[in-house]
Amino acid sequence: MLLRSLSARVAAALALATAVAAAVGAVAGQGLKSVPLGFLAGLLLSAPLVVWLGMRVSKPWTHVLDAVSSGIAGLRDRDFSVSITPTGGRELVDLVTAYNSLGDVLRRERLDIYQRELLLDTVLQTTPLALVLTNAAGWIVYGNIAARQLLRGGRKLEGLALAALLEESPPALLEAMKSAGDTLFTIEIGGEPEVYHLSRRSFVLNGQPHELMLLKQLTRELAAQEVVVWKKVIRVIAHELNNSLAPIRSLAHSGALLAADNAQLEKVFATISDRASHLATFIEGYAKFAKLPKPRPVPVAWPAFIDRIAATQPFRLEGALPQREASFDVAQLEQVMINLLKNAAESGSPADAITVSVHPRAQGFLIEVADRGAGLTEQVLRDALLPFFSTKSSGTGLGLTLCREIVEAHGGRLTLANRSGGGAVVSVHLP
Repeated sequence: MLLRSLSARVAAALALATAVAAAVGAVAGQGLKSVPLGFLAGLLLSAPLVVWLGMRVSKPWTHVLDAVSSGIAGLRDRDFSVSITPTGGRELVDLVTAYNSLGDVLRRERLDIYQRELLLDTVLQTTPLALVLTNAAGWIVYGNIAARQLLRGGRKLEGLALAALLEESPPALLEAMKSAGDTLFTIEIGGEPEVYHLSRRSFVLNGQPHELMLLKQLTRELAAQEVVVWKKVIRVIAHELNNSLAPIRSLAHSGALLAADNAQLEKVFATISDRASHLATFIEGYAKFAKLPKPRPVPVAWPAFIDRIAATQPFRLEGALPQREASFDVAQLEQVMINLLKNAAESGSPADAITVSVHPRAQGFLIEVADRGAGLTEQVLRDALLPFFSTKSSGTGLGLTLCREIVEAHGGRLTLANRSGGGAVVSVHLP
């Protein structure tokens, strides 16, 4: 066991070489009758043996050191697959074991980093946030799927100059990207105005300055917040009006009883009571909108659902219904369809020109209610989904707002558009 260590082998080789040199020197000294000449002759004669012993002893070290050197070169090139079989003395075995251990640690860390990068890339590619990373020269080094869709119709962004790419973008987007800080801007996508928030951050990556731009679509969040504000306003107004209407109706009833013999006063009190009741009913409609319950989706077959709608409002079904079931709150979506069909009938469209179609989509369904009425003006297209907006003299301004609220509560989207050839179409996108 002692001779398995490097120091023991070197000591043994030196001792053997010394003994041989001494023996040869002694024999040579006797023959030459001179001790110094004998010693010199002994060194010269034992030199080949010393060299041979040195090569013999150092051969395992050289082999292992060459292997470790090649392995380290592989680690420098990020190749962590090289491992060395332990051989030789204890010191060489310890060295090889330490090297193999280091390779195993680096290999595991590289695998962990790869898995994390894969996870991060998956998250970045699937996030609705549009991410654009540029270097100091303004060249795009990374853009996720959302950024490709927003800036280049889904095509690759990497390797392009951001400034040149923005020259083909809408003016609002160009102005926002040229601004120094965070900003909000609105652009039109698919005929619909979409609100975006742009934030930008600078940092150093691989020793070089880079800038990361994040574009978040806020249209849905702003619309939801807008509805929340309207609901608060409606609740406050309804509360105050109801507090006033209750005593008015009571006094009107008492006044009518006291004026039973006066036809003129009886008519006045009856009118007051009637208008108070009408106003109370009007307020109740707004209160129901402000307290709309969350939808309770259930599996729904399209033929049965369409038959329920056809029993309340006339229309013509266009195209075949999807075989795949949908999932939504039947009562709430039925209310949406009745409101849309009622609006179509009041648009001046012939009854046989009011159509309903249901189209399957990869991520849900598209319901379209179309008519051949007077169409929609720019103001109506802009404000029709706002509470209190109505083009009818006796309208409450809640119909389309309620429809939008129900559809968005299902995670969908409701849009309005004019049809070529006259008329309008309301599209309900359901997940």
